[in-house]
Amino acid sequence: MDKRASGILMHITSLPGRFGIGTFGQAAFDFVDFLKETKQTYWQILPLTTTSYGDSPYQSFSAVAGNTNLIDFDLLLAQGLLEEADLAGVDFGCDPHRVDYGLLFKVRRPLLEKAVVAFLASADNLKKLVAFEAEQGSWLGDFAEFMAIKESFANVALQDWPDKALLKRDKLALEKARVALVEVINYHKVTQYFFFDQWQALKSYANAQGIAIIGDMPIYVAADSVEVWTQPELFKLEANRVPKVIAGCPPDDFSDVGQLWGNPIYDWAYHDKMGYTWWIYRIQESLKLYDYLRIDHFKGFSDFWEIPQGEKTARNGKWVSGPGKALFAAVKEALGEVPVIAEDLGYIDDKARDLLAFTGFPGMKILEFGFLDTTGNSIDAPHTFTQHSLAYVGTHDNDVANGWYAGLTSDQRDYANAYMHRGPRESIAHALLRTLFASVSNTAIASMQDILNLPAQSRMNIPNTLGGNWEWRMTADQLTDAHKAYLTHLTNLYSRANHTKGE
Repeated sequence: MDKRASGILMHITSLPGRFGIGTFGQAAFDFVDFLKETKQTYWQILPLTTTSYGDSPYQSFSAVAGNTNLIDFDLLLAQGLLEEADLAGVDFGCDPHRVDYGLLFKVRRPLLEKAVVAFLASADNLKKLVAFEAEQGSWLGDFAEFMAIKESFANVALQDWPDKALLKRDKLALEKARVALVEVINYHKVTQYFFFDQWQALKSYANAQGIAIIGDMPIYVAADSVEVWTQPELFKLEANRVPKVIAGCPPDDFSDVGQLWGNPIYDWAYHDKMGYTWWIYRIQESLKLYDYLRIDHFKGFSDFWEIPQGEKTARNGKWVSGPGKALFAAVKEALGEVPVIAEDLGYIDDKARDLLAFTGFPGMKILEFGFLDTTGNSIDAPHTFTQHSLAYVGTHDNDVANGWYAGLTSDQRDYANAYMHRGPRESIAHALLRTLFASVSNTAIASMQDILNLPAQSRMNIPNTLGGNWEWRMTADQLTDAHKAYLTHLTNLYSRANHTKGE
């Protein structure tokens, strides 16, 4: 990322399509074509891992397994694993602008189960599955067993499993479960095959068009996850896999109670003793999925906010030192230079800045933050940006341009308008995008909502809230020729055009 370039932030789930959620189908390939047509270089997405309670891609049942909501049914139709009649009359949701996760949880499973049965009926497919199991052997079996057992207990969290022998992975109990739940275990293995097969086809197409994928890796895993079940030594846990302490963020200007994430905290002393092998593995696996890897909450590697289990807010936490340079020295020794992007937002002190400098990873800049201080002295003001960075109007956790502007004071609006030399007929989204693309940052990433000049209702996520998040979708007719022309104009004007012809 040492040359001027640009890209678009939009998660797969936000793509248009007929199945109630964006998938790896034709709309995703069309989006790649749009990126190429407008001379973009990057497509940034959110984590592709499984989602759980709250539908957040940052709370996954596995650090590696893929989100089966993204499997495209048209592609399964083309493979003869489903028939059009199977889809007839299925209600995937009536609002093309929102994902109804509760509905999809009910209606997608029977279709995937039928596709799995058809897949397993073919000798050639069985060979493919055997090869996939061998290739993904480090995680696939454990994940499939975890999900099958979890489902047998009505999907309650790991810590609440009624059979403590299975919770503690008693050998005899596991052997019995593998026999009793073999069909469900196979379902999870095959749907993971579908996921990886479809994603790799899409990624290969994007790369062939000269488009690189920026993926996302949460720093933490969920308490209700296969890692906590199979590798409890990685975390600070009490009996029955209950976290002793949990992750979050302290109170700040945005929340007087802080953020209570609930993820278990790593036992960093153990990771150090083991040479950070699990982290090396995790980064290596993630880079099989993506061309660049954004690591969320990079601050947590220098210091993290640790909250006692049972607290109702994040107020009573404390700062604890993270692994720091030792972790990334081990990663570099094992993997060499890795294409990582550090999400260095929030409370960033000298210790965090020193760690970022040590790694050499580019950090992130957010335009919206820079206009809150009308004195011009904000460390987030555009004139403080550096070349070795990725600049955004806002991320998935921030409001879209129109919603952000509506929430400013009159003084903040006046300052922002004057700073950007906003014209009388220029939308605030266009003014921010123009400033973004004109910035010195080598990489400018625009959210799709701002390209489309959408209202606040299109925001992807409001941190520290449950419900109503991760739902926004674009419809195909919203992306007009005028939007494409404007994006292409900005990209050319500010020397960010992708001139590669692809592979």
